Amino acid sequence: MTNNGNKKSLFWTSSIQKVFDLLDSSEEGITYQEARARLQKYGFNEIVVKGRRSGLDIFISQFKNSLVLVLIAASIISYFLHDRIDAIVISSIVMLNAILGFFQEHQAEKALRALKKYLTQKANVLREKKIKEIDIKEIVPGDIVYLGIGDIIPADIRLIKSEEMTTDESSLTGESLPVSKSNEPIEQSYYLPQELNNIAFMGTSVANGSGYGIVIATGKDTFFGKTASYLKKASVEGDFQKNIRIFSNFLLKVIIVMTAFIFIANALLEKGIFISLLFALALAVGLTPEVLPIIMTITLSRGALKMAKQKVVIKNLASVEDFGNIDTLCCDKTGTLTEGEISLSDYVLMNGERNERLILYGLLCNSARGEKGNKIFGNPMDKAIWQSKVSEKFEDSLKEYEIIKKNEFNFEKRRISVVVRNDSRTMVIAKGAIESILTASNSVLINGKITGLTSELTSTILSKVSDYENDGYRILAVATREIDSLTEGKSNIEKDLNLEGFLLFLDKAKETVKASLRILQGLKVEIKVISGDSPVITRKICNDVGLIIQGNKVITGDDLVSLNENEFKECCHKFNIFARVTPEQKYKIVASLRKEGHIVGFLGDGINDAPALKAADVGISVDSASDIAKEAADIILLQKSLRVLSHGIMEGRRTFANITKYILNTISANFGNMITVASSSLFLKFIPLLPSQILLNNLFSDLPLLTISTDNVDREFLRKPRRWNIKLISRFMIYFGIISTFFDLALVLPLIFIIKVEPQVFRTAWFLESILSEIIVTFSIRTRVSFFKSMPSKLLLVTSAFTCLIVVMLINTRFGNRFFEFVRMPLSLVIFIFLILVAYFITVEIAKRYFFKRFET
Repeated sequence: MTNNGNKKSLFWTSSIQKVFDLLDSSEEGITYQEARARLQKYGFNEIVVKGRRSGLDIFISQFKNSLVLVLIAASIISYFLHDRIDAIVISSIVMLNAILGFFQEHQAEKALRALKKYLTQKANVLREKKIKEIDIKEIVPGDIVYLGIGDIIPADIRLIKSEEMTTDESSLTGESLPVSKSNEPIEQSYYLPQELNNIAFMGTSVANGSGYGIVIATGKDTFFGKTASYLKKASVEGDFQKNIRIFSNFLLKVIIVMTAFIFIANALLEKGIFISLLFALALAVGLTPEVLPIIMTITLSRGALKMAKQKVVIKNLASVEDFGNIDTLCCDKTGTLTEGEISLSDYVLMNGERNERLILYGLLCNSARGEKGNKIFGNPMDKAIWQSKVSEKFEDSLKEYEIIKKNEFNFEKRRISVVVRNDSRTMVIAKGAIESILTASNSVLINGKITGLTSELTSTILSKVSDYENDGYRILAVATREIDSLTEGKSNIEKDLNLEGFLLFLDKAKETVKASLRILQGLKVEIKVISGDSPVITRKICNDVGLIIQGNKVITGDDLVSLNENEFKECCHKFNIFARVTPEQKYKIVASLRKEGHIVGFLGDGINDAPALKAADVGISVDSASDIAKEAADIILLQKSLRVLSHGIMEGRRTFANITKYILNTISANFGNMITVASSSLFLKFIPLLPSQILLNNLFSDLPLLTISTDNVDREFLRKPRRWNIKLISRFMIYFGIISTFFDLALVLPLIFIIKVEPQVFRTAWFLESILSEIIVTFSIRTRVSFFKSMPSKLLLVTSAFTCLIVVMLINTRFGNRFFEFVRMPLSLVIFIFLILVAYFITVEIAKRYFFKRFET
């Protein structure tokens, strides 16, 4: 056994004898001794989850983050500065963040373990000329395995014999119809399950019939195992998590540089080594956005709750923001663009006219059966005939017929036939693939007249069928023959039939898809369809829903195989419709798009979708999906609908907007305060703010922002996906930090050089101005337009007003004087502060227009 692609293809392109030779086996199987030797060579037939982390490892990893380390340091510093409350608050935030992160990553680890649910534990294997039931992990290449209806296939098996055997490969390929299996060689150069009808794949199940075959791959070498390996490889850092990490590293560098500068400057000015150190460390805490994790948690959680009302369940909180920033959505065709199940679309005679008689024949010649609860079981096409609205008309007519004989569907003949009788006549009805029905027919009904079936007419019929197939239809031909007696009906009935017409089936496009696609396109989200279905059907559905096929070309898995890395990247960028692709190709398409800088969402529900779900920035699955797909996904839809997705994307963008407001507001204000403190400390004979006042300042300025998650977001901001831009954030910090510093100094310099106030008055005035300026400027920074054109949320208004009131009361109370050394200020100074605040707000309003026009592209 080998992983070499060319040799592997020999297992399905070669004769059975050639396969025996390749695996050094025979139809009699191998001995136990040979099995033990092969077990040593190939290993156990199991999906091994390597590199799994323990719960403790996952928990510890939550603290390996720059922002978290900064917060831990801030907590320790606060404790030693005797600000125990701030230390407890920051520690609680860090711990809550770690717990949330632990549960998110722990959920992701379950995806690989879920694979084992799809594997049976025992299998019937031919060893030493006897069929034995053995543990599947002991199966090796070369073993002969027997399969029956309901069996889960324990390895990749080349079939030696198939007795009307079909398999359910829906979880592996997304194909909803049972797949007919044979033992004939197939010309297919690479491992594409949809094309390999002589291979039974590990993890799929036998839907009908039976068979046996030789094991060609086990464990990690199976198609199922390859999917598991990509699932492990695919765990990626989402765009939100990546940018939080970059932002944290950026913030850490700023804090280190500023803290070192302030400490050294104050120490050189002989203000005391210890007090200079405490002052610098307190400023470091002041610059730290310590409530950022809790702001993110509150905002993301609120977004998740609002999404839940739209039937979107969030497994991974960090994915809420990435969901809103998706610019490329990759999805399957089946169940997303279509209804997800076959339905009877039309019933036409040879001249194209509809005739309900064909449905009556389809109901009589049918293998589906009804059970309790009015559920119908059986072949999807036969079920679709019963579920059609027209079938209800024949409820009474069917009672008039008696089924005398029935030949069940045969996968070699590819048709089903019955002999039925009513009061007036006895007739044969046959239904099946057009080629099969034509071989059993000698005439055709055209415009009410029976015409002999000539080669020319046969060509015309096949051309008509080809047209239907190009329109995406699945076709069953219907033929009949009246017989004179029951004796004739007991002989070979499938001959001399009269072809009457066709039953046309289609997995119809959803009625809501066109509108949903328009909404997504309006949100600047590009749709890429990645389907396991045929290119013909995929093209038909895309045309039906109004999805423009870029380059007018559907790219197939065969096309992708021949491309080098650069060509593959270009293909993923240039085209938007892909068909007949493997799980590996789905994974590579998603990975290529992410590598090019796109934020990619992937919507899938099968085992074959799991690697791509994990590779995407946002993996999206549905409630009815396979366990593996749901475990691999970040988001679960309770309804597989693009309309639901559009609601989720909008909510994600609101979440992104409100987190961004906090970061821009806090980082610029804190940076401005730090510059002011650092610069003023150079010419002050006393510490500008006491360590306790700096920490209290940080607490009060953050308090209103705890409600930022409730804030309204401008409609313009929601029109397109947006990205975290560290360069923009750093520019904003410097740009508006300098403006903040300018107005701080407009207060500080007169206090020092003109009014020459006492240290306590100085600190009280600056404390009041710095908090109020940060709170009021929030109402400017929160919107790109003029503040009076964008209404903030009521809760943000109330908490901001309440905080301002508390701060004003605090500096005028004995409590504030005793514990924080605040003093009452003269009215003239209060008015002066008020005028500075007004001027500051107006300046920010003007400056933001220039800034966003100049730097936000």
